[in-house]
Amino acid sequence: MNIEDFRDYCLLKAGVTEETPFGPETLVFKVGGKVFALTDIDTFGSINLKCDPERAQELRDEHDYVLPGYHMNKKHWNTVLVGTGIPGPQLRELIDHSYDLVRASLPKAKREELAEAER
Repeated sequence: MNIEDFRDYCLLKAGVTEETPFGPETLVFKVGGKVFALTDIDTFGSINLKCDPERAQELRDEHDYVLPGYHMNKKHWNTVLVGTGIPGPQLRELIDHSYDLVRASLPKAKREELAEAER
């Protein structure tokens, strides 16, 4: 997956916005105003993704390309190294998981609004 594919995949999801709130080098994707993915625009060497805490640890134990979230709450975030052998389907599934976790944490009205937009 390259940065264009990553960007396109994230933007396909309901209610997603892209921003650069941390400066022009960091691309951030949000749903309902909450971050679910971020990466360095210039290098695209890694992606920070939210993850269920138990699963986050399992992924780190099983894969060298999954690390505790860099500059993030390490209990809830992983840094996934891109270009290190992670299969595309697994990376897309981790992006989906992050999006789903953040979306589920939104207020009910916002979740319903997103569900309506998907129809």
